Amino acid sequence: MHGFHDDIEKLTTGNADFRRVLYTGHNLQLVLMTLPPGCDIGSEVHADRDQFFRVEEGSGKVEIDDSSYDVGDGSGIIVPAGARHNVRNTGSAPLKLYTIYGPPEHKDGIVQSTRAEADARHLQEEWDGKTSE
Repeated sequence: MHGFHDDIEKLTTGNADFRRVLYTGHNLQLVLMTLPPGCDIGSEVHADRDQFFRVEEGSGKVEIDDSSYDVGDGSGIIVPAGARHNVRNTGSAPLKLYTIYGPPEHKDGIVQSTRAEADARHLQEEWDGKTSE
């Protein structure tokens, strides 16, 4: 196995897709996300997985249950399993971030260019147990 190694900041700031799965292990998954101004990921709950977000560019708001946090470059957020959460771009430029799911959430290697595309394909692209290697 070779794992994953790259310049995550460069990959994140260079990403234009709503969701791009970079690497999937048995227990963790690395995903890039870009939210255009006014876009959000949609309120969701992952009953069986924790999630980490790291913002590299832009500004936004993260809601976790009854808490709300303003976020920007350098912000790190952990959402515990079972918490309702949403990430929203509140700025005028794209919000660029990466997220780590534990365990994985999406099929390895998927790319969803827009939120509409992600919403339409989400159920067909849930993690199927296959990893990057």
